[in-house]
Amino acid sequence: MSGNVLLNGKKRRLDYGVVAYVTQEDIVLGTLTVRETISYSANLRLPSSMTKEEVNGIIEGTIMEMGLQDCGDRLIGNWHLRGISGGEKKRLSIALEILTRPSLLFLDEPTSGLDSASAYFVAQTLRNLGHDGKTVISSIHQPSSEVFALFDDLFLLSGGQTIYFGPAKKAVEFFAKAGFPCPSRRNPSDHFLRCINSDFDAVTTTMMACQRVHEEMSITTGSLSTAAIKATLIEKYRWSEHATTARARIKEISSIEGHEFESKSNCEAKWWKQLSTLTRRSFVNMSRDVGYYWIRITIYVALSLSVGTIFYEVGSSYRAIFARGACGAFISGFMTFMSIGGFPSFIEEMKVFYKERLNGYYGVGVYILSNFLSSFPFVAVMSIATGTITYYMVRFRTEFSHYVYICLDLIGCIAVVESSMMIIASLVPNFLMGLIIGAGYIGVMMMTAGYFRQIPDLPKIFWRYPISYINYGAWGLQGAFKNDMIGMEFDPLEPGGTKLKGEIILKTMLGIRVEISKWWDLAAVMIILVLLRVLFFVILKFKERAAPFLYSIYARQTLQRIKKRPSFRKGPSFPSKPHQSLHPLSSQEGLNSPIH
Repeated sequence: MSGNVLLNGKKRRLDYGVVAYVTQEDIVLGTLTVRETISYSANLRLPSSMTKEEVNGIIEGTIMEMGLQDCGDRLIGNWHLRGISGGEKKRLSIALEILTRPSLLFLDEPTSGLDSASAYFVAQTLRNLGHDGKTVISSIHQPSSEVFALFDDLFLLSGGQTIYFGPAKKAVEFFAKAGFPCPSRRNPSDHFLRCINSDFDAVTTTMMACQRVHEEMSITTGSLSTAAIKATLIEKYRWSEHATTARARIKEISSIEGHEFESKSNCEAKWWKQLSTLTRRSFVNMSRDVGYYWIRITIYVALSLSVGTIFYEVGSSYRAIFARGACGAFISGFMTFMSIGGFPSFIEEMKVFYKERLNGYYGVGVYILSNFLSSFPFVAVMSIATGTITYYMVRFRTEFSHYVYICLDLIGCIAVVESSMMIIASLVPNFLMGLIIGAGYIGVMMMTAGYFRQIPDLPKIFWRYPISYINYGAWGLQGAFKNDMIGMEFDPLEPGGTKLKGEIILKTMLGIRVEISKWWDLAAVMIILVLLRVLFFVILKFKERAAPFLYSIYARQTLQRIKKRPSFRKGPSFPSKPHQSLHPLSSQEGLNSPIH
């Protein structure tokens, strides 16, 4: 919860390429195949100096090492695509991190969900990696005796307190000397957990009425409760040779003035190679995920046809003035609102980004640029389809330049909404909260766009300055109205009267300044788009820098709370300074075993 991390005697943060980390949750893009996932990862991280044949050799070797040959060309699977099993997905997650042979590798329960044979071969691969001069630290869940025998060192924790830290082979001897020998036919790891897991003491006491349970428990623990056994083991370890050796070794490592730890940051590929690889991967993901763009494109086309039939050949009568305004407002407002539909896909993509960024796959700037480039063709298709159908069915104008403008205006507005949704996705913990915040944000933009109430009539404080000026909808709608009405003449309210010029209507009825060119309105939308992408970059970088500070505040608050607990005050503690405590990876019910 607190302390320092020292690598070769120097403080380091364990993130952004310093170490590799296989999380318990398998975070991968479900629309890719196993081979594609490993291939993209290799091209993102392996040096650009390597030939294509060398990279392919590493990819195929890793697939074979993790036993993924049979499912190499199968999709991983997501909400609408059937894919590989949970065990195969776990092996894929491990394969992605051992691809570059990292110097320091953390794994959180790498054998969970695997059958006994797969678990053994995965552990054997990790052991080979450890014996190849790398350091592997893993929490392991319910290992078989064969898997447990592969580990060199064991770090046994219970409730955050050290029970044992030393060679795995000597753990049985330590328990025996403490008075809790392991039965001859029991898995050592099962015996250790039986002795130190105090979560079920109350249940065990109740079940003592059953003679069979009483006899089974008394074989290894006597009449002691698990809490008493744990306290005994903690005290025995404090004064054991293993604790003395660990303290001496930690002190020795902490005082080393050796070489700076060189992270083989997985960012060894050139930025342009990373950009092209990320763009291709993101484009493939978007094209295969039905919910990302295809459903929205279908809805856009259906709504455009609806708009086209409702406002078909709207004409230039007096009533057409209001119809044109309503049609333009719907297209610029409600049509862009549907971009919120891709929010669940944005959230999933952000999860993959956070995991890959922490493991040092690529930089923030490369990701943001690749995301924009890969999504642009789909945004263009939605915009051009909407612009084409509505423009020629409603018959706004006959000139081709006006058609080009409306398509560009839609591209800019939809791209701005997509960027806004990505920013929200980076700030919220789940897609439900993101949908609510995103809908509220777009609702405010629609209210201040100038259709429901003219911009000059908006309250000056906040709503007009600055909201209407940073509102993409206000600039987009003004440009659309100018594109439609400047140069047009409409019939008067009373027959025989003077024709109404479009410029007059814009000034008097819509409160729009006609002396500013519509192209400046379009330029304002594009500037907002660029600023939002820059803001997205700043937010992601700020979260990286601020996260350790926020975690430290949380840790201090948590320490203050738990110090008030009687169990914390009474419990024995490890007699060492904070910077000497070694917690490679903690799990209250797991075995934490470094492989060297």
